[in-house]
Amino acid sequence: MKPENLRYILWTNDVEDHSIWYNRLRYETGELVLREGMPMLLDIYKRHGITTTCYFTGYMAEHFPEVVRMAAAGGHEVASHGYSHEVDQAFDVLPYNSQVQHLDRSRKLLEDLCGRPVISFRAPALRVNSDTPGALIETGFRTDSSVASQRFDMFLSFGGMKKMRRLFAPRLPYRTRTDSLYHKGDSPLVEVPLTAMILPYVGTTMRMFPAVTRLQRRIAAAENRFNRKPVVFDIHPNEFLEEGEGKRIIARRSKNFFTFIMADLIRGNLKVKNLGKKAIPLYENEISFYKNRGFVSVTVQDYCKSNGWI
Repeated sequence: MKPENLRYILWTNDVEDHSIWYNRLRYETGELVLREGMPMLLDIYKRHGITTTCYFTGYMAEHFPEVVRMAAAGGHEVASHGYSHEVDQAFDVLPYNSQVQHLDRSRKLLEDLCGRPVISFRAPALRVNSDTPGALIETGFRTDSSVASQRFDMFLSFGGMKKMRRLFAPRLPYRTRTDSLYHKGDSPLVEVPLTAMILPYVGTTMRMFPAVTRLQRRIAAAENRFNRKPVVFDIHPNEFLEEGEGKRIIARRSKNFFTFIMADLIRGNLKVKNLGKKAIPLYENEISFYKNRGFVSVTVQDYCKSNGWI
């Protein structure tokens, strides 16, 4: 069967040291991702015989290099999630030169560990600005997956107003402009949008609203049959961790009161539902749904190569 006639599902993973329970970055969470979260996730993929794309922060690569090596050894694509997941280091607030530095540092760390070129990127919290495409191109990246077309929960995340642009972004993969990831252009950079239908099709939605996700996957499969849009799902190994005991105190990450209420307090409380091992059967149900319908699981890089994008 020709590549353009295949039905593709791209399983993607953002690997970082963010603690969902404590709502902040923690070295201890990075250790748990290495010892528990990533091994559980890779075991799921091994049992189902699928390869995925893993977006690592440079911080994880620097402090927990074995987490990168184990993913690469399992045949998964090693990709960049920037260097830092700190909210004040997001790509929508960094100037061009700082973005280049972050990208270059992250890419070199990852390439040294996996021994292969790193050409795929996803921005932390999907926060980007008009400088991001140029910075990605300058540092050798060929694919991006920071746009969640028609996703409408931006008020529950940092950089919410700037994310309004994704409401009008194309749903099918496209070449970007050199000054915008949200618009079609003729640059060498390929945008592979995350799947969303108002709510994002991600592990967080899967855990918080399992019934909604069951509907999402049926819509995504129907859309794929209609226009061959690849389904792109995102999950984090820290979603399989069980952290903390006793009363939970949510860390405040923003001085802005509205952002604290929406992105920290409300979202932070919602995100702990079905956290830990309860997430495993939910995720395996998603994988089985597509396997039973003949979808092919590939990495973002391999999808773009097979379809002539890169």
